[in-house]
Amino acid sequence: MNLDRYIDEHKEEIIRSVQEIVRIPSVEGPALPGKPFGREVDEALRKTLELAESLGFRVKNVDGYAGHAEFGEGEETMGILGHLDVVPEGSGWTYPPYEARIVDGKIYGRGTQDNKGPMIGALYAMKAVMESGRKMKRKVRIIFGTDEESGWEDMAYYFKKEPIPDFGVSPDADYPVINVEKGIATFKLKKKFASDDCSAVKIRTIIGGHRPNMVPDECRCCFLPTGDQDKILNHLHSMKQFSDYDLSAGFCEDSGVEVIAKGVSAHGSIPEKGKNAIAHMLAFLCTMGLGNSEMEQFLLFLNNRIGTDTTGKGLNLDLEDKVSGRLTLNLGTISVDQNQGEAVINIRYPVTFSEQQIKDKVLSALEGSGIEVEFMDFVPPLHVPEEGFLIETLKKVYTEKTGQPAKALAIGGGTFARAIKNAVAFGPAFPGRPEVAHEKDEYISIDDLILHTKIYAHAIAALCCE
Repeated sequence: MNLDRYIDEHKEEIIRSVQEIVRIPSVEGPALPGKPFGREVDEALRKTLELAESLGFRVKNVDGYAGHAEFGEGEETMGILGHLDVVPEGSGWTYPPYEARIVDGKIYGRGTQDNKGPMIGALYAMKAVMESGRKMKRKVRIIFGTDEESGWEDMAYYFKKEPIPDFGVSPDADYPVINVEKGIATFKLKKKFASDDCSAVKIRTIIGGHRPNMVPDECRCCFLPTGDQDKILNHLHSMKQFSDYDLSAGFCEDSGVEVIAKGVSAHGSIPEKGKNAIAHMLAFLCTMGLGNSEMEQFLLFLNNRIGTDTTGKGLNLDLEDKVSGRLTLNLGTISVDQNQGEAVINIRYPVTFSEQQIKDKVLSALEGSGIEVEFMDFVPPLHVPEEGFLIETLKKVYTEKTGQPAKALAIGGGTFARAIKNAVAFGPAFPGRPEVAHEKDEYISIDDLILHTKIYAHAIAALCCE
């Protein structure tokens, strides 16, 4: 059967399958027996594997950490790697984030673009190749991860149990093809405060952000009821007049004033496209006139060295190379009370810099501040040479299906292409489309979903069929 015709004939089935999986709110939750990342993540994995099995694939659930579906013959295996977990939905959605509503030719919902929609498209691409009757010279295995947004424990566990594919793609970035991914580092800046330390403006708590790899869309600061409420409210009024910050006031449970900063979420790899609510809260507090308490000095450091800056300059991380471009920094979460403060930073660093260089630069920036750093996670960069059968084949298929020239690109995002050798990110976002991953009103265009499915079908055929 013709690949494109099969996909067109099954368009409504593809759409329904995407909706079914998107409706599962698969944000990481508390671990349960056999469900290492929580009930909803496990449900998304089980439902997807059930779908794959109903389509005729050989499937396997690897202890709830990940699963795969495969077909074909041969000694070599092509891997298609993606994930079914999602980041928290955040706030401000036009349509419910887990309804998977279709409006104006788009499916709206958390995970439609990142990464459920593209993975379901790739699954149906495999089905189209299977039904075409082509003779396979390689196996094709689609691997469904469940912890991509949190720590990649899924891939670490999965590849202890299962063989690594010989080459592969990840439908979790942009077209035409991504052969360079910056390194990713997440670290925590933290400081304990003296028990007799007293904040001049009587801050009780500050809480903001959902994940290190999301631009925070909300930050809340609760003041003690003994604080100067008139001063706080007057400063709030002044900030609203002379800045574009979305600030409002309410009351905490103990009747102290609460200030709320609202921002705009974006993917942590492109923090400049969002509005950082934590940075706006820091600016509000620091311009109100902080004192010399250890808490306030911690907040001043965060504001003066990071604030709204996304280049890392204040932490000696203003780095750049010709291969992958500039480093980006996202101030992702903050948690402060009267005893301690923590802020979690996520950076995407150029491929020519090492983990040790990054650590040394951060440590030097903290000298004399009394602030400690905890390096939580480092994901090495990816750089696959453009010459070779994989990228050349993918570029050829992309051009044939879109009529557009194909070139290899570099990104700050991190995909499961890093999990195996000789793998690249390939789609699903087409050039010129808005970046919607990790944002409110995330969606995938149905036309783009179907075209993506066709591209993957032809790529599988070109790479794995005789």
